[in-house]
Amino acid sequence: MSISSLLLSDTSTACLICVFTLLALYFFFSKKSQNSEYNFPPGPTPLPLLGNINIFNMRFPHLTLHKLSEKYGGVFTFHMGSTKFIILCGYDAVKEALVNQPDDFGDRGLRTINKELSRGDGIVFGRGESWKTMRRFTLSTLRDFGMGKRTIEDRIVEECQKLMDVFESHKGQPFNPKMIINSAVSNIICSIIFGDRFDYQDSHFLHLQTIMNESFKLSISPQIQLYNIFPFLGFLFSDYKKATQINKEFRKFFFGVYEDRKYKVDKNDLRSFIDSFISRQQEEEVKNTKSHFHEGNMIASSLNLFAAGTETTSTTLRWGLLLMMKHPEVQAKVHQEIENVIGKDRCPQTEDRKSMPYTDAVIHEIQRFSNVAPMSLLHQTATDTTFQGYRIPKGTPVIPVLSSVLFDKTQWATPYKFNPTHFLDDQGKFVRRDAFLPFSAGRRVCLGETLAKMELFLFFTMLLQKFVFRPPAGVTPEQLDLSPMPGLTLTPKDFKMCAVSH
Repeated sequence: MSISSLLLSDTSTACLICVFTLLALYFFFSKKSQNSEYNFPPGPTPLPLLGNINIFNMRFPHLTLHKLSEKYGGVFTFHMGSTKFIILCGYDAVKEALVNQPDDFGDRGLRTINKELSRGDGIVFGRGESWKTMRRFTLSTLRDFGMGKRTIEDRIVEECQKLMDVFESHKGQPFNPKMIINSAVSNIICSIIFGDRFDYQDSHFLHLQTIMNESFKLSISPQIQLYNIFPFLGFLFSDYKKATQINKEFRKFFFGVYEDRKYKVDKNDLRSFIDSFISRQQEEEVKNTKSHFHEGNMIASSLNLFAAGTETTSTTLRWGLLLMMKHPEVQAKVHQEIENVIGKDRCPQTEDRKSMPYTDAVIHEIQRFSNVAPMSLLHQTATDTTFQGYRIPKGTPVIPVLSSVLFDKTQWATPYKFNPTHFLDDQGKFVRRDAFLPFSAGRRVCLGETLAKMELFLFFTMLLQKFVFRPPAGVTPEQLDLSPMPGLTLTPKDFKMCAVSH
């Protein structure tokens, strides 16, 4: 949705923009000239006060940035209000910034809503020493609880078996797999955060899933994007009020778990991430020194793990099943490879991946094509830096457009076509591709990448070992809709499928 479309559907916003337009001349001529020490890359000419939001697709912002890169190249400036953003498009620009200059571009940029709701705590929106401490602690704790090891692999297999029981209960009849897949995937990270899984019918668990899905949709809604530019207007935006309420509910839930565990933790028998955090917090209190192990970081870090460990993997799996129905010839080849390598009785293991190049290629292509996280979370320059001949000041917000890498015409033979051969050589062997960056890169790369890869392979392979996935009767593969729903992550529209025993 462009700003012009938004104006037509929102009278109050239209009135506000009219007021801004009357004031724009004053702001434009009173604005101090830019420091000549810096020079930003070219970009579309901004309007006073509004910047470039008049040309911004507010529901699918990455599409606007893709289009602009065709004119301005892989690095350009885009104005959101009066703030200048550096946009990185295409593999070369994103790699140069995040991989070759990771320290310069490794800070987390914070929009107004993120700063307000996160309070600067946690892993995703943390900064400085607090972020470094939380990231080190979280990585270490995830490994302690099995990330990348056989213990977590067994847990994934057990959870997938429960998921398959639900699929089988539908007896080949159509059903919407959204909530059950979300719940199954979420239970893996929940078993680490809380030390236990939830029943699929648990009302608290289902509510957490619901408000999490809603929060991802709200994150880049037109109203929230306008709030980020004009925060003093927050009282007018219903989406801002909803996002604030959801954040309060999340914080209340995680704080309740924290309070319940705080006086029960046995440092010799730590069973969860929260237990480990509390134990470390107690150790820091004994030292009587200023510590980053406080309630705010516990709540934010736990919430970060819950959201990141649920949303992208479960969404990718749903895209995978939809794409298998859309491309039955690909599904048939996956079935054949599973039968040849694993058979129908033995459960898949992570080690099987190296013997299953086609299945591995299909999973990678699902991740690439589904483009679940089209724009990496906002980065920021950590210091004054020179990039491709431009001198950029410290604190400049930077948007690496990951979808521009996943669909880069210079890197992929058929970027806008679902094509597993992108990851296969002429002999059918799996080929790693440098431009495969769904988890981002550099200092802010997703810390759950190892876990996500294991989950995707085991869930996908077990489901395809057991079932053939087909559209409901009367729906052909060609009629299946692959257009995504807007949000911080691009999710498939709700669909029904038939899981027929294989």
